Amino acid sequence: MVNKNKIIMLKILVNSYTCCPNMGSEQGMGWNWIVSLARYCVMYVITEGEYRGEIEAWMRDADNADVAKNIHFYYLPIGGDDEAECDKIRKMCWNQGDWRFYKYYKEWQKKVADKAKSIINDEERKVLSGETDHGIDVLHQLNMIGFREPGFLWKVSEETEIPFVWGPADAKEKFPVQYAIDAGIKTKAFLRLKNAITAWQLKHDKRVHAAARQANIILAASSNSVESFQKYMNKESVLMNETGCAMVNRISKENESNVRLQKFDILWVGKMDFRKQLGVALKTVAVIPNDNICLHIIGGGDVSQYKFLAKSLGIEDRIVWHGVVSHYEVQSLMHKAHVLLFTSVAEGTPHVVLEAFANGLPVVCHDTCGQGDSVNDKVGIKIPLSNPEQSVKDFASAIESLYNDRERLKQMSDNCYVHAEELSWDNKAKQMVHLYEEAIKKNMRN
Repeated sequence: MVNKNKIIMLKILVNSYTCCPNMGSEQGMGWNWIVSLARYCVMYVITEGEYRGEIEAWMRDADNADVAKNIHFYYLPIGGDDEAECDKIRKMCWNQGDWRFYKYYKEWQKKVADKAKSIINDEERKVLSGETDHGIDVLHQLNMIGFREPGFLWKVSEETEIPFVWGPADAKEKFPVQYAIDAGIKTKAFLRLKNAITAWQLKHDKRVHAAARQANIILAASSNSVESFQKYMNKESVLMNETGCAMVNRISKENESNVRLQKFDILWVGKMDFRKQLGVALKTVAVIPNDNICLHIIGGGDVSQYKFLAKSLGIEDRIVWHGVVSHYEVQSLMHKAHVLLFTSVAEGTPHVVLEAFANGLPVVCHDTCGQGDSVNDKVGIKIPLSNPEQSVKDFASAIESLYNDRERLKQMSDNCYVHAEELSWDNKAKQMVHLYEEAIKKNMRN
């Protein structure tokens, strides 16, 4: 007897090269999408397998059973059965700028397509999932988010007529080289070469354009990416930043005592990487003639040049170098700070910005990339992407305005909690389910 009250869940086949619980970056992005969507869909996930141990431990945890029952993982190690080869290629992957990785990654994507076809036709899958009503509803190319490698699920979509969703995909045109003024000659040359290659790929890469044509829905990771898909591929896309807020219990900020009203703690979080523009943050503090303003810096890497810069600017006593700290300590510092100063000029959607919202911490940032889409005038201040000198002036003006207007700052802090809910993983998953349904309808009309 058929249970007419049974809820029919969409079945989504996802290509997520990397995913892992309790991590950030691409690994955390893939994981959070999968787990959040599994509350509303049955997920069939093809992943590389670097984090298989962590995934399987999470799946065995009884506390996760309600969600885990809706997720089925298929592992495809990028180096096959040779663990040493796998490790070598994985190191290439996480060494940003190592172009050798794309050769292996393309071959892996071909294997994903073969595996996807096997899953679609797999009778065992149908039995295990109790599938008697319908097969795979949507093919989703999830990550890595770079547009350069769209995989081959689009080709499987052509062959099977199953709708195809791509993204969130990052398709920014170029790195703003004016902000590489303090980078070395080799780095500057690399950036110019990368910008030229990116422009060529956006205009001419056949597989990228084929994937875009086949996609029933493209999710663009930033407004810059929306513009690129329209400009180069004549394809409309939906703005969907690739990461979401993990909701935490709201804790009231410290009481605004006279001491706290006088002091002003700015938090900066990131790698010691020229893309993050820590130099701009230090120069910003230097041009504000206010000894009550203190910059707290969290992050790893070679800090020597930045400490030298702070000394040359005469602001050593206004800087606190925290180094690499635990996630718990980051949250604690966010709770105590007044503002997150996010000076980066090249990002996807930085998770630290969303963590700031969840902690009621207003954000001052460049109006670019995912942070430009996530921050609005209710929760922070955005300044134009121009050049380092102008950015210093604009950031200084923004910080001084918030220092002098604590009522506005408090309102921004309260607004951050509301904004975090809007950008929560659960809310994004609901939006994605709606887009899956739209992709199915579009596919039926074609």
